[in-house]
Order: sequence, then C-alpha cells, then structure tokens
Amino acid sequence: MPAMIEKILIANRGEIALRILRACRELGIKTVAVHSEADRHLKHVLLADESVCIGPAPAQQSYLNIPAIISAAEITDTVAIHPGYGFLSENADFAERVERSGFIFIGPRPETIRLMGDKVSAIAAMKESGVPCVPGSDGPLDDNPKRTLEIARQIGYPIMIKAAGGGGGRGMRVVHSEAALLNAIALTRAEAAAAFNNDTVYLEKFLENPRHIEFQVLADQFGNAIYLGERDCSMQRRHQKVVEEAPAPGITEEQRRAIGERCAAACRAIGYRGAGTFEFLYENGQFYFIEMNTRIQVEHPVTEMVTGVDIVKEQILIAAGEPLRYQQEDIRIRGHAIECRINAEHPETFMPSPGKVTDFHAPGGPGVRIDTHLYSGYTVPCHYDSMIGKLIAHGEDRASAIARMCNALRELVIEGIETNIKLHRMILRDGGFLAGGTNIHYLEKMLGR
Repeated sequence: MPAMIEKILIANRGEIALRILRACRELGIKTVAVHSEADRHLKHVLLADESVCIGPAPAQQSYLNIPAIISAAEITDTVAIHPGYGFLSENADFAERVERSGFIFIGPRPETIRLMGDKVSAIAAMKESGVPCVPGSDGPLDDNPKRTLEIARQIGYPIMIKAAGGGGGRGMRVVHSEAALLNAIALTRAEAAAAFNNDTVYLEKFLENPRHIEFQVLADQFGNAIYLGERDCSMQRRHQKVVEEAPAPGITEEQRRAIGERCAAACRAIGYRGAGTFEFLYENGQFYFIEMNTRIQVEHPVTEMVTGVDIVKEQILIAAGEPLRYQQEDIRIRGHAIECRINAEHPETFMPSPGKVTDFHAPGGPGVRIDTHLYSGYTVPCHYDSMIGKLIAHGEDRASAIARMCNALRELVIEGIETNIKLHRMILRDGGFLAGGTNIHYLEKMLGR
C-alpha cells in the first residue's frame, strides 16, 4: 500500500466508481463513497468502507457540488480524492480546491488541467512538443473579420469553428463557404459563452472522413512517461463513442512508436502527472492532434486488456508519489480487445430508459470482462448519463475478440429497461466494422441505412 494514502474518497458514481473501489481494495486502501439522494443503493456505495450523502439527485447539487465533496473528505479523514471521469474530473478549480484543502488530487496538477483544457493553449503546447496538429488558425480569432477571412482562405474550406473551452462534441460548427463563415463564428461564440463561460473560438481544417485514434499515456512527477498503445474510437453517434478497440486496425508498429514517443515527450515537456489520453484524427496516413483528456477514459479497459497494465492502480500509485513501475520496453501489445458501451436507452430511438432492472445476468468465458454497477432489483435513475456498463472482450486477434464479444452480447441479460444491446449486435455483424478502419461518420450512415 502506498505509504501516504490510507483512504480515498471516490467523487463519482456508477461503474467507474466501482472500478476505482476495486483498485483501492487491491491496494489495501479504505474507501469513502459520496452519493446523491438518488444513488444510495449504488453497488459501490453499499461496498465502500464509508459513505456520505452530498445532496439531492441533480448533479449540480451533488456530484458537481465542490463544497459538499470537500466537506465529506474532511469529516471522513480522507487522504486523497479520485474524480473518475466526467463531472469534476477535468475541472482545474476543483483540483486546486482539493489540494488547497490538504488532500491529494488523483490526477494532473491544476495548471496542467487548465493548459490542456483550453484547446488553443493545448494545441500550442503540442506543436512546441512536436505533436502533429490539424492545420488551423494557430490561436484564437480576434475581432478583425478581414484577418479571419484571410486565415480561412489559407486553411482551405471546409473549416471547423471550435470553442476553446468545448468538449464532448459541443462547441463545434462546420462551414463550407466563405459567405457563411463570419455569421457561423458569431453563433459559435454565443453558444460557447453560454455553455463554457468562454467565447474564445479558433479555426481548424475540417477533415472529411477521419478516424478517431487516441493514445493512452502514464507519467509521474519525476519526468518519466510512457505510452500504452492506441485505441480506435471511430464508431460514434453524435460525437459520442459507442464501440472502442485496441489496437487500432491498420496502424503499424512504426506509426505507433512515432506518435507514442511524441506523446510521451509532450508529457515530459508539460510536466504531466497521472493517466491521460491524446486524441487524434487520422486521415490518409496522417495523425492530427485534437485534444488531451486529463483523466481516466471510459474506454481504458481495452488498453488494460492488451497491455496487462491496471491504469487505475497506476493513477493511485503515481498520486502517492511513487515513480512509474513500467518502462517503455515493458509495454507489449498482446492480442486485441473490443469494448461495447451498454446504455439504458432504446436501441433505435436512443431515448433514455430509466427504471428498475428486474433481471440481470453477466456473461462470462475466456477473455470476457464486464464493468457495471447493475444488479437485479437496481433502479436506474433518470438524472444522469444513460451508460450503465461496459462489455469488453479480448482475444488473440481481432477476429477472436469479435467472436467472443458476439457470444458475450448473446449471454448478457438486462430486463426491465430498454438497452442498446441490439445495436451492438448489429454493429458486430456489419461488413464495414468487420473489415476494420471505419471513419467517425460510418455509424450514423449505417443507422441511416
């Protein structure tokens, strides 16, 4: 057990909270589960050493309530706080408040979160580190329309207008002609100001049919950094990932090494600490950096399956002040892994489907893993994201991983609510998916058919 961490408060809910709790148990660390009034029956809340209710069901009054979380940490004598993903995980103010209150934040330093949370400063930092970026305005747009139009002509249409504080598919607009550009910029500024309290926008070349490929990294406070290979997250609907896999089909070892080493070097250059993900668009054999996620990713299990590295445990050990336990030569990609995000939603209309789970049966067999907080009798609340679990399959190659996932999807039983299991079965039978290398628009076109 890390000497300085005896108790961790898990500032999240659902499957990632349970995932963190399990990692803490393996390390012999006590856990505190904070929860909303709607979540008192969550599995990790029932399993934690201590639990504290931090507010009503709405996230703004509970999981986003910084004073309530800090107070819960104080009354339970917590040593460290793990934010998981979503909610406050990439909130630099929260990380700063955690550290100022005397607790360890299991994640990067606040200034690093700020640097990489602003797309403009993140791109500047990556260019300085030699990470390839999408051709763009090389900084925020000013109020000079002539200069803006000239920049756009140099980039070439179509162009993407992006909010510096955006993320998750929000704060973006595609423009195909010069006549529409200035009005589209004004609209994006207004939307960004309302959504992110930051109206800064910039321009990037819009890539027509890219894939979404991301690199997982780990770094410690001593300047050590490694990459754990890449994931393909191109199977998306409305900019939200549906199926992820590792390694990415068609990416060579030479490409993996070239981009991975640049990502690791960038971590050293910005003083990164913890787990992180560099997200790229990939088109015509070229990688283009788009953003860095300074937290654990939903899809981290596929990387764990092909590398054997427990990323959540490494996060905790790094936060405890320990040096990285791995060197780059220790990392080997073994086989192939696929993850299907299981959502409580109608498989065709995608409408959320909260309610009571009347029956739940988890699949099994070689290479099958399920990360979920579900159990028979659990009621899925209507207040949060609809993802209720992740099904992961690993095989010696991509074909065997797909075969195991198909079997697992047949065995998975969730009754009482609607789920997207039917959608995943359809994707895994699709010829384009089976061939590998589909772009980020493929799933929506497939659904349109």
